[in-house]
Amino acid sequence: MDASMVGVRLASGALTPLIKKLFRTDGDGAGLVTEPVRLSAYVSWREKRSLDAADLDRLATRLVARALAAPGERPLPEGEEAGVATALAVTLHALGDLTLTDAQAVAMGPAAFAAALRAQAPDPGLSQDAALFHERLLQTACLHILNFFTQRSTFVRAALVDQSRRLAEVAAALEDVRERLPRQDARDLAFETDYRAYLARRYGTLTIYGLDLEPGSERWPLDTAYVGLEVTALSSGDPAAPPAPDLPALWERAVLPSARASRDPRRGRVMLRGEAGSGKTTLIQYLAVTAARSLDALVPFVLPLRTLTRRGDRLPTPRDLLAAAGSALAGSQPEGWESRVLRAGRALMLVDGIDEIPEAERPGARAWLADLITAFPDNAWLVTSRPSAVRTDWLSTERFTEATLAPMNRDHVRTFIDRWHDAAVTGDPRRDAALPDLRDALRQSVRSKPELARLATSPLLCGLICALHRERHGFLPSGRKELYTAALSMLLHRRDRERQVRAPELGEEPQLQLLQRLAHWLIRNGRTELARDRAEELIAAALPAVPEAARVLGGAPAVHRHFLERTGLLRAPTEDTVEFVHRTFQDFLGARAALDEGSTGELALHADDDQWEDVIRMAVAQGRPRERAEIMRALLDRGTTRSTLLAVACLEYAAELDPALREEATRAAAGLWPPADAAQAERLGAAAGALVLDLLPDPARTDDERTAHLAVLTAAATTAEEAVAYLSGYTAHPSAKVRTVLAEFWPLFDAGRYAHEVVKRLDPPPEHLTLMSDDMLAELPLFDRPPQLRVRGNVSAAALSAFVRRCPVEDLDLSGLPRVDMLELRRSPTLRKLALRVWPALEHYQGLDALTGLTGLPVEEVALTLAGPQRLGPVLRTWARLRTLRLAGRADWAFTDLPHERLEMLDLNSAPASLSGLGVQQELGLLALGEHWRPSDPSDWDELSRLERLEYLFVHVDVLPALADHARLPALRELWYYSDHFVEPALGEVLAARFPRATVRVVDW
Repeated sequence: MDASMVGVRLASGALTPLIKKLFRTDGDGAGLVTEPVRLSAYVSWREKRSLDAADLDRLATRLVARALAAPGERPLPEGEEAGVATALAVTLHALGDLTLTDAQAVAMGPAAFAAALRAQAPDPGLSQDAALFHERLLQTACLHILNFFTQRSTFVRAALVDQSRRLAEVAAALEDVRERLPRQDARDLAFETDYRAYLARRYGTLTIYGLDLEPGSERWPLDTAYVGLEVTALSSGDPAAPPAPDLPALWERAVLPSARASRDPRRGRVMLRGEAGSGKTTLIQYLAVTAARSLDALVPFVLPLRTLTRRGDRLPTPRDLLAAAGSALAGSQPEGWESRVLRAGRALMLVDGIDEIPEAERPGARAWLADLITAFPDNAWLVTSRPSAVRTDWLSTERFTEATLAPMNRDHVRTFIDRWHDAAVTGDPRRDAALPDLRDALRQSVRSKPELARLATSPLLCGLICALHRERHGFLPSGRKELYTAALSMLLHRRDRERQVRAPELGEEPQLQLLQRLAHWLIRNGRTELARDRAEELIAAALPAVPEAARVLGGAPAVHRHFLERTGLLRAPTEDTVEFVHRTFQDFLGARAALDEGSTGELALHADDDQWEDVIRMAVAQGRPRERAEIMRALLDRGTTRSTLLAVACLEYAAELDPALREEATRAAAGLWPPADAAQAERLGAAAGALVLDLLPDPARTDDERTAHLAVLTAAATTAEEAVAYLSGYTAHPSAKVRTVLAEFWPLFDAGRYAHEVVKRLDPPPEHLTLMSDDMLAELPLFDRPPQLRVRGNVSAAALSAFVRRCPVEDLDLSGLPRVDMLELRRSPTLRKLALRVWPALEHYQGLDALTGLTGLPVEEVALTLAGPQRLGPVLRTWARLRTLRLAGRADWAFTDLPHERLEMLDLNSAPASLSGLGVQQELGLLALGEHWRPSDPSDWDELSRLERLEYLFVHVDVLPALADHARLPALRELWYYSDHFVEPALGEVLAARFPRATVRVVDW
């Protein structure tokens, strides 16, 4: 760099000798044996004192003289030379006061180094021309001073050592980053695309039980078949935490990239409980397929525990997940792909069937889950189980939300019946012509016959009821035993005959005898899946006792193949394994085998084993009176809470039982009241059914909140229509908690009756109501003050649009609406608060104007969670009364689209890149810009500084330094930042000085 570049033309040969006099000489070496040497150690007047103040003045005078003697126009008026020389001497004297090393000084450059010298020296008080000449001369001197430093042997060698050290640190840091960041290379992306497509195909269909369709056509598209069931959050693993959302939050976390900024584990960890056949596995399929269809969503891993543990093997490590789950793509993934997905927090872990592995193996499964969660904490998890398989707090230390999958309500059943009959269309005009009449007749039967409605509580049972109703031309079994017996008959014998399939005919009883041997072995060994060779061994051992099967079909392999291919009762999840198509059939046949062997004592011994509960119920249903009595006697004598509950539950299945024994069971149930907690109350109601209603206290005499709460929980858990009259007795209870849960039970019962007898009579009226169906919407009573309406996925957009035009609605919370192109709310003149949270349909919606139905609403508070990039700006401009906006997800809008200048809060997951137009919001008190916002232009700081009433600000930690330099926020009280770490103390001091009234806090992710 030439000296002329800083404004003073001086030859290096003239200046360098003078500069050298400022510093003493040093010996060779890199200076590694002592602390870094400060500049003060170099200057002559500090150590050797070869220069005193007079010498420094003379040196400065010579520098000024040589600069004035250089060719060109004189830069300084006559008579000011001495003042500049004195000022330069004083400034150079500050070299001894700097606490810099020579390396640090060189890194600063001449301009910054000159500024550091001026800061240490007093103001020279020069004229404008003299000050300018002084500055140019000082920078020229600093340029030569820095050049002198670079020529020192200690500097050169120390710099080389420091450079080597820094290069090593950078290399180590880069290696660490390479190891920690997910490798999203082309191979990973290509495999992930194939894997998602494979999952969508593998789990995109369901088996239709009992449909006599052509071979291979009994698969039902999941999008058509899936009936969203009610899922209720029970509790959080953290006792101090507020109630957390469950599956909607998990779904949001799974498919919305914007939702993953929240690192609250409760938003991504759900323990879901449900009875056999209640739809847990179907729900896992739905989540897997939904996530698989979008490259932006989490990567699903479907992990059926019965498959992972079928041979007693150790549960898989991340690299073995695909192979253990039986994926056809196992082995084709890039090395380490699973671990990279898990480390990045991009996995949706769907662990199905804790109850389907032996109880002795469950602690190991829990340890496996805990270890994976500890190693990869940022992923989403859904674990399923039957209700009694593991205790309520089984995963509480891992901060799972406990949730339960409720039985199908009447609206679910009606929807299922409609879809089943739509799928049953075969193209045969003669057969299909009867379907509409059969559908209508079955809907009427379910509505008018309580005993049939009690059976239709799960997708499995609904499918069997639909199939048997069609096969028997409208006549249905009256109980669960008869239903299963008829279903087995249909699947084993009559199905092929009516379809005129040419196959060897084998009677029902020989097939049942062989199948129940397999079922009994599985139950005794705590399994739901067994190896193919083991199945053939069991069949071969039983064939001598069933000679008809051997005569008609042949040996064990042929019988095994017949069960797989012709009956529809067995299936092969892999080439070398076999299982029943549903656990319910296994339990029913296992109970039959236990009765045939006279093993009633063995059944009672397993009363406390959750895997045997349905087996015992089915044994009571199928047993002769003596056998029923033996089982009931043994259960009551065992005397545990679980065995007593099971005995009470078995009363429903005992068609004939000694009256004294029935009375004893009823008294034993009375001893279970009051239950210890809410969970036990729900188990009591579910187990005892309508029988428990006679044990509950009189609502008119139950003022105590705890007793009343347990009573209504127990009654509601029965889901019996008789419970509605009992629950109506609590509608004016003084406890708000009791009245609130009464409103929440509405989806469990007939919409019209419950609305008329319970919801309408709540006094005072409910503050909020959750609507799960069009029927509930149609039956909603009119209140003096409309409650907040929480509308969930089974409500159609058309019904909702019609409702808000007809009835006053002030507060509307929408989640999971099935359609986007029919939503029309613009004609609602009373709507003030709107929340549109989880909207799956937007993920696959091709247009950008799905929000146009919200145009012109008189809303004041809006919360939107959008799954796709929607055009929000035109809609936003029409919300003239808007004061609060919360927005998560992708949307096309700008701050200039905000409708007026009276907004009070903007909570944004991701703000627009430019803040242009924000400054007019003079009333704004809270602003969250999201973790991704960074300033796009210096004018952003001007816009932000115009918010003179802003009290709460949320930005990323990377924004804080520039915020402190450029923003002026006089009213700021709390400054929140997104980061995994706290700010450095030095930055904290700067922020405290800039915003003295504000508290700086980290956002707790």
